[in-house]
Amino acid sequence: MAHVRQVQITFDASDPERLTHFWCEVLGYVVPTPPDGFASWTDYDATLPVASQGRGPGCVDPTGAGPRLFFQRVPEDKVVKNRVHVDVRVGTGLEGDERLGVLEAESARLVALGATQVRVQHADGVDESCIVMQDIEGNEFCLD
Repeated sequence: MAHVRQVQITFDASDPERLTHFWCEVLGYVVPTPPDGFASWTDYDATLPVASQGRGPGCVDPTGAGPRLFFQRVPEDKVVKNRVHVDVRVGTGLEGDERLGVLEAESARLVALGATQVRVQHADGVDESCIVMQDIEGNEFCLD
């Protein structure tokens, strides 16, 4: 039986390159080195069939611990809520006002990058606070 060793999360996107750079900023990820023989991802992209051009190069965790994110161009806009979303874990181990302060500070940083804050969910005695966000293409994610 095969064991999964790596996970890639793939997003549908109207502008994969822009979304790649947004998520690099959110997570501290980097754009990987272009394939051998190419000085840049733009040079590589120009060699692809027209229908395959415009993909972002994706982004990777420079430590190798987190999953690779890939953004594929699709013709349709996003129209419904995600069935799966990313949790950006900035408040791990914190509680109450301290946690909420860290979440709100990160929300402000991401809003400056083009994200949208959707709502703040306050601690309710079972779950701690989190902030529901949308990235620059409307994909939901949580600051938690």
